[in-house]
Amino acid sequence: MSRLLVSLLAALALAGCAHKGSNQVQADLPVDKGTVATGAGSAVKMKGNPLPLSGRAIAVGERLPDAMVTGTDLKPVNLGEATGKVRIISVVPSVDTPTCDKQTHELSEKNAGLDKQVEMVTVSMDLPFAQSRFAKEAKIANVRFLSDYKAHEFGDNHGLMIEPLGLLARAVIVTDRDNIVRYIQVVPEVTALPDMQAAMKAAKDLL
Repeated sequence: MSRLLVSLLAALALAGCAHKGSNQVQADLPVDKGTVATGAGSAVKMKGNPLPLSGRAIAVGERLPDAMVTGTDLKPVNLGEATGKVRIISVVPSVDTPTCDKQTHELSEKNAGLDKQVEMVTVSMDLPFAQSRFAKEAKIANVRFLSDYKAHEFGDNHGLMIEPLGLLARAVIVTDRDNIVRYIQVVPEVTALPDMQAAMKAAKDLL
């Protein structure tokens, strides 16, 4: 199957049905507890079709690389700068898909109070305007939305760029107060959910 055809199939599957409110999010989406490596030479799958990743690989124990992203206020943010707080960085291809919707709601609503001590972040390629609209419609106020749309620095510097699509792979990263990566899952199958509860446990253990 050609890369173009795979890309089209992937885009269609990711688009699925657009976000229309959390009450319409699928409740039976599978959770994938596996992981793949970040960076060039690795790949994720879409319905079994491999999609290569590009960018610099990162690993547990490394400092989170510098990456300029954009907040919903259109101000630049460097994710490589430590905030003095433990962070859960939820990475999604697009908030306007059922799986990404559910992943973001779980981060926001099923964190057992971690959001009072841990910085919750969602990163995607969506424009800041789309992220802001999503947060408003979903009534999510405890997650910081950041966009990698400008220079793709986050995807490139963290090895999470799905090369044929120009989208980010589905992943969860947990960093400590010094911005050292302590947990990372890159979901092998893009249509599946990450193990958010494992990521939250990793964050709780850092407090």
